[in-house]
Amino acid sequence: MWDGRFQKETDAAANDYNTSLPFDCRMYAQDIRGSMAHCRMLCRQGILTSEDADSILAGLTGIKADIDSGVLTFDSDAEDIHMFVEAELTRRIGDAGKRLHTGRSRNDQVALDIRLYLLDEVKEIRELVMKLYRTLIDKAAANITTIMPGYTHMQRAQPITLAHHLCAYIQMLQRDVSRLDDAAARMNFSPLGSGALAGTTYPLDRESAASELGFSGVTDNSIDGVSDRDFAIELAGTFSILMMHLSRFSEEIILWSSQEFAFIELDDAYATGSSIMPQKKNPDIAELTRGKTGRVYGDLIALLVVMKGLPLAYNKDMQEDKESVFDAIDTVKGALVPFTGMIATMAVRRDRMELAAAGGFTNATDLADYLVRKGLPFRSAHEVSGKLVKYCLDAGISLLDVKIDEFRSFSPLIDEDVYEAISLITCIKNRTITGAPSPDTVQAALKRAARFS
Repeated sequence: MWDGRFQKETDAAANDYNTSLPFDCRMYAQDIRGSMAHCRMLCRQGILTSEDADSILAGLTGIKADIDSGVLTFDSDAEDIHMFVEAELTRRIGDAGKRLHTGRSRNDQVALDIRLYLLDEVKEIRELVMKLYRTLIDKAAANITTIMPGYTHMQRAQPITLAHHLCAYIQMLQRDVSRLDDAAARMNFSPLGSGALAGTTYPLDRESAASELGFSGVTDNSIDGVSDRDFAIELAGTFSILMMHLSRFSEEIILWSSQEFAFIELDDAYATGSSIMPQKKNPDIAELTRGKTGRVYGDLIALLVVMKGLPLAYNKDMQEDKESVFDAIDTVKGALVPFTGMIATMAVRRDRMELAAAGGFTNATDLADYLVRKGLPFRSAHEVSGKLVKYCLDAGISLLDVKIDEFRSFSPLIDEDVYEAISLITCIKNRTITGAPSPDTVQAALKRAARFS
């Protein structure tokens, strides 16, 4: 490729170190797609003859078909996917293949390829997230009245429903999808035509090539066009937030499936056993998801560190962008599929959840609210309720087990209607403001969630 300037072959070790083909070969379809659009644009602009363009397009079509089918394998001596395709094209059609690179550089070529590749992957990952999203909607809809304790500081706090709890993750996934869409929109500009860094003297029609490739426009500065990797970093950041959400959920699945909680039981298809302890049923999918979240964080940090000290425009350091963002993609996709299956098939222990809500004094706030409605200031009501909780703890009973005369010894305002007021289902049904856990409110929230696409 650079025989005109260099007189010696590249050292074998240096060549191995320099090559990116082992990982950028996955972009072959995007590389060929971009080359075909570039070829057609060159022909329209009179830079290539129609005969050469037809030959190039036929050659590229054949190369893609042969790679797809496995007939053509990647040459380990090629420096990158761009040079592999160009060399193979020239081998097949002769000098016409050498004309394809007119008006472009590998700098804008790789910037184009990675944008096309990431845009394709975002579509696939978005659908995987939406599949999990719809799974959560279905699981929530089946548990509108499944009472469980809500937690703060990992202490039982107030009664909620499992549906209400799952709706929190539904909201997180909505934001994840929105971030994917936003990242794709900012990525959707073609750098083709930026050349090495200063464009070209050929009369290229960048806009028509961009339109053919499905971009919403072209990059506005040739230096930024080849040196920008914000889109890869933003996507890795979006993946990191998504994985953080899956990790938080995984932590709860791990806790809930333990014997100490026993809120759920994982399906055998999404759990593993022990080689030595026959009673074990391990939540490995959740644990791996929790662990792989750190891996995606690492990919984000690697991208940030690679880019942080680079002068404009292109530098070879930027070759390191691909392995990190590709790994993040593979990890996210690898997590979403089994995670969705795990959630879809897990069995809910409604009895255990309700027992935990009843035994954790989660209705203590509602007792205080009851006293407020009777005319007691909230701070005083809070104190009375706290004293009753202490009384119950000492006696080993719940608030609902307290006799009416015992209640009245703490406050004469308490009457027989207290039992209805602090029953768990009443505590939940009375929370009817937007975003709260009453069944009607959650039903409305799920209807809104179902409209999100």
